[in-house]
Amino acid sequence: MILQHSTTRLAASLVCCALLSACGEQKAATESDPLVTIDPNPFPSAYTAPETVPTLIQNVTVLDGVGGKIESGMVLMQDGKITAIGSDLQAPEGATVIDGQGKWVTPGIIDVHSHLGVYPTPETNSHSDGNEMTNPVTAQVWAEHSIWPQDPGFSRALAGGVTTLQILPGSANLVGGRAVTVKNMPHRTVQEMKYPGAPYGMKMACGENPKRVYGAKGGPGTRMGNVAGYRQSWADAQDYLRKWERYEAEHKAGKNPKPPKRDLKLDTLAGVLKGEILVHMHCYRADDMGTMLDVMDEFDYQITSFHHAVESYKIADLLAEKNICSSMWADWWGFKMEAYDGIKENIPMVHAAGACAIVHSDSDLGIQRLNQEAAKAWADGRRVGLDISQADAWQWLSANPAKALGIFDKTGSLEVGKQADLVLWSQDPFSTYAQAELVYIDGANVYDRNDPDSWPVADFEVGQVGEGDSK
Repeated sequence: MILQHSTTRLAASLVCCALLSACGEQKAATESDPLVTIDPNPFPSAYTAPETVPTLIQNVTVLDGVGGKIESGMVLMQDGKITAIGSDLQAPEGATVIDGQGKWVTPGIIDVHSHLGVYPTPETNSHSDGNEMTNPVTAQVWAEHSIWPQDPGFSRALAGGVTTLQILPGSANLVGGRAVTVKNMPHRTVQEMKYPGAPYGMKMACGENPKRVYGAKGGPGTRMGNVAGYRQSWADAQDYLRKWERYEAEHKAGKNPKPPKRDLKLDTLAGVLKGEILVHMHCYRADDMGTMLDVMDEFDYQITSFHHAVESYKIADLLAEKNICSSMWADWWGFKMEAYDGIKENIPMVHAAGACAIVHSDSDLGIQRLNQEAAKAWADGRRVGLDISQADAWQWLSANPAKALGIFDKTGSLEVGKQADLVLWSQDPFSTYAQAELVYIDGANVYDRNDPDSWPVADFEVGQVGEGDSK
């Protein structure tokens, strides 16, 4: 009897197991786990546009940023946008009217290469957060997680007419990590400064820097080692993309697959391969840039801009053909071997070849006078017979940087419908004596040279001793 009871119980158990198994198979065949996806923007912008009043600036020389110049011009701003530009405009009721007789208006300056906030002042080791020198490829790090919004450099740049800037990691690594574009508005957190809708950049570096940093750390220690490092990273990113594509295809087919393991480094590299993240590459020599064009073609991604690029004049036709910008200094050269063959006519020569020429800073001091840097390059070009107008040259400071950052549809020129990011200069902005008198971001007056009490002040500028405190 006991044996018979056990046998009956065993049979019943087997039947239950079979039923449960069938139920499980039926569930798998009819429903699957939710599709796992990767959020491409886990740290969204918290920027809010400031309040504005309609403003008409009149009796000014206008450079529109895309090659146009208007004498005795007028610009109307309403609700944060450029609503009219010309010579005979009417101010709406209640508008602020600014008479700029003898003055100039341009789009706000956009700096594509800044380290403000990641190498802020006071310049101490505790503030040095721009280079993650722990591996030749650190695509997983994001510059925004190092930015200190209270860097006094932001307000100094604002006084120089800079309304937008890209903040990048340093150039120690083959891949230094993600860059972020911010509006030059004083805020408490970087997310409140982050430019809404701007794509991320990714910093890469070629040549001497990664060689120097990693030559004593096990490599790469040569240019060929650098290139091998890029290629392996792109190959890994391709494999990572294929895994996610296979997972998504199998999920769509109802196979209930297991998602691939998340890899933050490969997330960023894959974002480049998908065209979502823009490559900004520190590269000086023409031959190094040519090699990187080969790697770009091999792995089918796009370099948006070569930075520093003191030898771009040698390959300006290739840059134009490949639709790659060159972000350059006016006259920095010779401070290391790969910078030795720079020439002062570099920027205008790139422009004359039909390529996208940009003036950048890479300096907390240079960013304060980028208009003068552009003026030097413009003058050097004219001295060798490159007759480029001031209106065309201003593209180096606004339209072309906006294109390189993927925000030209929003800013970079004074065109109806675009954001009202502009500067009123005391005189011709190509003059050494020109000063940014008024700076507007999204149509709001965020800097007034004649009103020092309105200037933003960082904690380290206030001081640490209170009034009446003798200690």
